[in-house]
Amino acid sequence: MKLLVLAAGYATRLRPLTDNQAKPLLPVRGLPMIDRVLGSFAGCADIDHVYVVTNRRYAPNFERWAASPTAQAHGWPIGICDDGTSTNEDRLGAIGDIDFVIKSKSLDDDLIVVAGDNLFTGSLSDFAPLARRRGILVGVYDVGDLDTIRQYSSVTLDSDARIVSFEEKPQQPTGTLAAIALYHYPRRALPLIRRYLSEGNNPDQPGRLVQWLVPQEPCYAYPVSGQWLDIGSKESYDAAQDIL
Repeated sequence: MKLLVLAAGYATRLRPLTDNQAKPLLPVRGLPMIDRVLGSFAGCADIDHVYVVTNRRYAPNFERWAASPTAQAHGWPIGICDDGTSTNEDRLGAIGDIDFVIKSKSLDDDLIVVAGDNLFTGSLSDFAPLARRRGILVGVYDVGDLDTIRQYSSVTLDSDARIVSFEEKPQQPTGTLAAIALYHYPRRALPLIRRYLSEGNNPDQPGRLVQWLVPQEPCYAYPVSGQWLDIGSKESYDAAQDIL
C-alpha cells in the first residue's frame, strides 16, 4: 500500500509565508506540517512507500526535507514527485496530481491519499486496515454547524457507514458531516481516476472525484478521531500552533 501526500498547491492565502516555502513544510510547534501528517500514520504496517507530489517551485525544498532526520525517522522510503508546474494558474489540480503520480510511478497498488495541510490530533493507524476491508474509504469529520459545512463536502451515511449522498460545498446543507482530504483507493479503482479525468471532469478539489464515484461504486466513511485541522489561512495556521 502506498501513501500519497498532496503538496502541489501554492497556498496564496498564506503569503508571504509561502512565497519561498510550501505550506506543508511550514513549522507547527517546531515540526514541519508534513511530519505531523505522516506521524498520524505511525504504526501502520500496511504502508510501504510514501510519495509527495509537489510543483517545480517547491520540489527542491521537499527534496531537502526528505533527506532530513525528521523525515527519515518515519521509516518509509519517500519519493518526491515534481509535477512540472510553476504557477497557480497552470497547476494540475489535486486529482490531476493523483493521476500524474499513478502514471509517472506506474503505481499498481492500493493507494492512500492525504492532503499535506490536514492535521489530526488523533491517530490514523487504523485507517489502512479498515481500508483493506472496505475498499474506497473517505475520511469524515463532524464540523458542528451548518454554516461551516458550506465550505466543505457534505456527506450522508447509511447504517453501514456507506456514503449515500455527497455534495460539494452545499448551499442548503441538512447535516454537518464533512468529507475531508483523506482517501483510500484500492488498486482496482485506480483506472477510474483516469476515466474521471478523460471525461473532462474538474481536476481540482479531490472531493469531486468521490462525488463522481458515489453513484457507481461503494464508498465508505472513516470517522476521524480527535480534532481535524484544515490549514487554509493565517488564522487557521496560528490556531493550530495553540491546539497542538
